[in-house]
Amino acid sequence: MVIEGASRPADRERLHLSVAEDLENRILSGNLPIGDRLPSESAIARDFNVSTRSVREAMQILETKGLVRRKHGERAMIVRDDVAEFLGTLATTVRQLFSTNPDYLVQLMDVRRMIEVEVIGALVTRENPITPEIDKAMNNLRETAHAGEFGKFTDCDAAFHRALVQSAGNDVMAVLYNNLYGLITDVIRVTSRVPVKSLDVACAEHEHLYDLIKNRDEATAKQAIAAHINNSSAYLQVAIAKAQNKETQE
Repeated sequence: MVIEGASRPADRERLHLSVAEDLENRILSGNLPIGDRLPSESAIARDFNVSTRSVREAMQILETKGLVRRKHGERAMIVRDDVAEFLGTLATTVRQLFSTNPDYLVQLMDVRRMIEVEVIGALVTRENPITPEIDKAMNNLRETAHAGEFGKFTDCDAAFHRALVQSAGNDVMAVLYNNLYGLITDVIRVTSRVPVKSLDVACAEHEHLYDLIKNRDEATAKQAIAAHINNSSAYLQVAIAKAQNKETQE
């Protein structure tokens, strides 16, 4: 295998980063197929016109990201078979951030809002804005609300929002959201306990959003989902403040 189109990076101090970025892009785009072995380090060095040391440092970066696997005496093998696993690695890093500082959860809500507002725009342009998955998720919300099952309702709440994202037709966005889904579900459980609001009222909010999407009212639907997530973010900050005050008192 020859790395075609490789060119020597301009910045000598960042040679290994440029080589790693070039190879990463080729792996994720499929130009370097999964299961194939990369050329030897000396061959890659010739292709990029860099030192073998720069190539070794680039390989370390790719291995850390889980894109290649190296064994002594063998050429590196490309192992990442889809973007889902790659994004999963990124999501793990994000979860580690949250474990060190709960305030990062508020930033998660910002990311969630950006994703879901864009999802609305994608859904309303579809021939059928309401997919069977969205319909099923909404029905589950109705049933758990009417049954008064708080625990199940919060899970169904999170599942409804995931159904929206998964139905938008953007696979990368869906994978990213799925990798954060556990955290988002936990946040919904926490924030659902802050406001004094019945399950019927909470269900009605989702029913309203469902109808707006169904009727292709993009502007109002975007406003509704942004307001919904902003409220959750505010409730989350209240919950975090209460928890921190409790720790201080103890």
